[in-house]
Amino acid sequence: MKLFEARKRLFPQAVKGRFRKLKNILNFIFLSIYLFSPFLRYDRGVSAPDQAILIDFSSNKLYFFFIEIWPQETYYLAGILIIAAIGLFFVTSLFGRIWCGYACFQTVWTDIFIVIERFLQGDRNERIILDRKNNFKKIYKKSLTHAVWILIGIITGFGFVCYFTDSFELVKSFYNLEFDWEILGWIIGIAASTYVMAGFAREQVCTYMCPYSRFQSAMFDSETLIITYDEKRGEPRQKLKTGESFDNRGDCIDCKQCVVVCPTGIDIRNGLQMECIACGLCIDACDNIMEKIGRPKGLIRYDTEKNLLNPSAKNKFRFLKPRTFYYGVILTITCGFMIFNLASKSKLEMDIIPDRNPIFVTLSDGSIRNGYIIKILNKTHEDKIFTLSIASPIEASFKVQSYEGNEANNLPVGPDSVGTFKIYTTLPKEFLDKNIEGRNFIDFVVKDNANTEERKIQAVFISK
Repeated sequence: MKLFEARKRLFPQAVKGRFRKLKNILNFIFLSIYLFSPFLRYDRGVSAPDQAILIDFSSNKLYFFFIEIWPQETYYLAGILIIAAIGLFFVTSLFGRIWCGYACFQTVWTDIFIVIERFLQGDRNERIILDRKNNFKKIYKKSLTHAVWILIGIITGFGFVCYFTDSFELVKSFYNLEFDWEILGWIIGIAASTYVMAGFAREQVCTYMCPYSRFQSAMFDSETLIITYDEKRGEPRQKLKTGESFDNRGDCIDCKQCVVVCPTGIDIRNGLQMECIACGLCIDACDNIMEKIGRPKGLIRYDTEKNLLNPSAKNKFRFLKPRTFYYGVILTITCGFMIFNLASKSKLEMDIIPDRNPIFVTLSDGSIRNGYIIKILNKTHEDKIFTLSIASPIEASFKVQSYEGNEANNLPVGPDSVGTFKIYTTLPKEFLDKNIEGRNFIDFVVKDNANTEERKIQAVFISK
């Protein structure tokens, strides 16, 4: 008894056409961005790394050109994920599952692996024949194919870790055969996952593992541009005999070229299916056949369901519709909020920790003293001098005890670092007698001496 159907291995056939050419161009662009982006430089000063895109675990910061995200600013990452999700929904409502067909990592790397497989083993029919035999030729070609796949996986893993460490230093260390075992482990891990996913899983990832395939149709409507088969024009389908006219029959000659070129192995003539990744290769295959038999192209094409149901109306594709309008508004608001926050992001942060051992001290004149630890975070890449003051109440006084200077207007903090200062704040007995609760609030202000930027923070003053 079979509990599930065994996977049928696919041997996608090569095809030429405008969409195949577009995929080749995009594959080259995306791979170039992935592999060469870590080698771009951006000068942030002597105290900061000059790699333009870097996720630096040593300092717990993310660098993207002029943007720097600190650990306490993880909400920016949440915003980026929201923008990515809404952007994906926006594109899907317009063009269907086009992300999967042209830009998804799984699609790009699987495409590369198939090209290598085709180059070393031949096209579809040659690979099918080779797969059925057991001889030296098969072992040689298969071994060479897998060796190249592993090499591509290693390059992919190396490119990945370059985003987490200085890329030039990493190249230099590998050139000198100086390996960091943690980095090497990540390279091997990414290489192995690339080898398995692009070499063996392939369409299974798109069909069963990717959640997007399960809910993407919920974002479609009758005006979404999807891969369609013109059933009214193509049916009834039948084989074409030499010299046969197309009277009383459809344009589809049942050549199955649209099936053999499909990377997920579906028959688009059965209608839109979850497995379709909207790559357009079936369009290229069908257009090539239509050109050979002297029939108009477009039997399989990008079109809307509305046009298929009413071809005489010839409705134009609409970019602006209620669904895309809502997505566009949400996307605009989110992007605007992110840009505003990044543009107005402070380079100065401040925190205060009350001293709880003891909670307060009563001085000889009856005044009460509280201790605090002030932490000043300098997010710039240069040395800074800060001034600490109390905005209210005006009766409060304080002194700094953390370093030799003990000057409130001369608190030095190094670049990309936190300055920690111990202070003692005192309130007079006359002021405290007015407050029977024994709890007051102190407003501390830290100001950058080089500019007017300042931060205010409130602390609780305990006297009972």
